[in-house]
Amino acid sequence: MSETWIILGATSSIARALVRRLAARGAGLLLCGRDAAELDALAADSRARGAGETAALTFDVRAPDSFSPILDAAQRCEGPLTVAVFTGSMPDQAEIDADPALIAPTLADSLTGPVRFLHEIAPLLAERGGSVVGVGSVAGDRGRVTNYVYGAAKAGFATYLSGLRNRLARAGVHVMTVKPGPVDTALTWGMTLPLMTSPEAVAGDILKGLKRRRNVIYTAPVWRWVMLVIRAVPEPIFKRTSF
Repeated sequence: MSETWIILGATSSIARALVRRLAARGAGLLLCGRDAAELDALAADSRARGAGETAALTFDVRAPDSFSPILDAAQRCEGPLTVAVFTGSMPDQAEIDADPALIAPTLADSLTGPVRFLHEIAPLLAERGGSVVGVGSVAGDRGRVTNYVYGAAKAGFATYLSGLRNRLARAGVHVMTVKPGPVDTALTWGMTLPLMTSPEAVAGDILKGLKRRRNVIYTAPVWRWVMLVIRAVPEPIFKRTSF
């Protein structure tokens, strides 16, 4: 039976790289995002690459009322489902400091919106089986002065995925948390960041991690050790850092 993937934030760079791989192996795709024209183009490209049944569904992670068409489409799909969450936004911390109104949408994009969607689809996953791929960030491993609001959102999402993993494991559903370091995407354009990787590399790591049923992966893998060191720095020293 063909696999079906629900991709939230399907037009993001990492999601596009994953969709290309999934299409080539004939997966069914529910491509979900805000830009209808971009979604339609991505769906057409996926079909040309060999994807199974493919649909483009407009939704806004900040608007729970827009989730219903995706949930209805998922109900109509046969067999197990994999939900992959790529939604998120990362305003510059200085912008947030100047305008705290940016906090709510930042949390909605990376935390409260994805959590609401996953909670609504969890019963169907428990019934059908499948997987969840939640894309967080190494920024969630420790609050840093340069991006602590974004980091807080990703930390909260990682904690939620841990609990969801515990809940859905009883039904045989695998939940994997993905923690990329800096990736060459629209979020990082113009930034000079260390150990940057590509969307294609992250997509490959996601598929390998799922195959091996990993609970948490870092991509690139070196970030597991980098963040281990960063988490180990004592707080009196860490609060004097500026990275």
